[in-house]
Formats: sequence, structure tokens, C-alpha cells
Amino acid sequence: MEIVRRVVVFDAADVNVESAFWASVLNGNVVDDDEDFHCVIDATGAWCIGVQSAPHHVSPQWPDGVQQQQVHLDLHVDDPQSAHQEMLRLGARLLQPAVDLDAEEGHQVYADPAGHPFCVGWGHPSPSALANFLAARFGNEATAS
Repeated sequence: MEIVRRVVVFDAADVNVESAFWASVLNGNVVDDDEDFHCVIDATGAWCIGVQSAPHHVSPQWPDGVQQQQVHLDLHVDDPQSAHQEMLRLGARLLQPAVDLDAEEGHQVYADPAGHPFCVGWGHPSPSALANFLAARFGNEATAS
């Protein structure tokens, strides 16, 4: 079996707001031909996020609460200060700030408009450092993307 696409799908009461948020975060576009399911296409033209209508969606309560999160995204950036400002401008809500946005490595936890938690991290291994680590650990057939 060959996986030809990996798409994370979020439930949301308002598919328009949720898909527009993620398209803005990813500098992409929304395919909204279906009112109950939108495809978020990133800046490279890849379909990477779906948003499906869930009229009774209940936002997860992070980190504790009755409605627990079940999955979250980790986004990695080079400039945490500008990423933070952009996330807030796009409608994210900060759930857990980093101790220091100027630290060499760290992360912050946000919620998207539908309340799904996601992380923005920085200072983590570069793609080449990760590829070297994976090759050393698993052999030359391993690649990082």
C-alpha cells in the first residue's frame, strides 16, 4: 500500500471560519465546493487539511477538562516572535505561552477558532539535521519531510 496523501481533518461548527484560518496560517487557499467539507491547500499546492461540518462541535478544554483534545498539530517556525503576532492576527488564542520567545528552542500552545489546540515551536532540528539523524538511526532509506 502506498499512501499518496496525508490530510488532517478538523471538525468545526463553522467550516468557513475554520478553513479560512488554516488557509491563512499555511499561506494557501480553500476549496469550498462542498458546504459541509472544505479542503485547505497549502502554499505548495498540497491538500493537507480538511474541515468537516460538525454543527454540535464542542471545543476541547486544554490541558484539562471534560472535553479532552484527541489530536493536535505541531508547526515549526524560524521566527517565533513574528509567528506569534501572525497567529493572533489570524484569530488564534494563546493557551500556554513560552517562558521566553527569544529562547533558542521552545514552543507555545494556541487554539484555532474552533478551539483545537496546536503548537508553534522553534529551534528544533533543521530538515538536514533530522535527515542525518534518521539516516543514522534507520538507514539510508529513511527520509524526513
